Amino acid sequence: MTEDNTELVVERRVAASPATIFSFFAERDQWLRWQGVDADIEPRPGGLFRMNVRGDGFASGRFIEIEPDRRIVFTWGWEMAGNPVEPGSSIVEIDLIPDGNETIVRLSHRGLPDEAFELHREGWEHYIGRLASRAAGEDPGPDPAVLT
Repeated sequence: MTEDNTELVVERRVAASPATIFSFFAERDQWLRWQGVDADIEPRPGGLFRMNVRGDGFASGRFIEIEPDRRIVFTWGWEMAGNPVEPGSSIVEIDLIPDGNETIVRLSHRGLPDEAFELHREGWEHYIGRLASRAAGEDPGPDPAVLT
């Protein structure tokens, strides 16, 4: 396994305020409206981040930084044997940048091994799209990534 120094970045303009978007990261039930089937989140520095994203296993880590309506940083990894991204081994940073009546959501994910980069890029593009719909007051429908 080799460490890729490339930073994964997903950016999306969202028709919602930073405060509205932040609520989708700060409240468990709001988070589950756009990503995951079960979660334990404690959005404070050192607080737990644990999310069953698709129904087949948990991603977990710890919150590092919380700046309400502005920035969220947490560690990330998978609690699955053999997964190259171990719990807490990578860092996800989400910046909420006001732009008129909209917000630019910029997610960067650092510390991913080469073999996990593309899968995580696809996943974050999918989920930031779902977040954008929810925050704008739309219903993105059932998550096709969730295993039934």
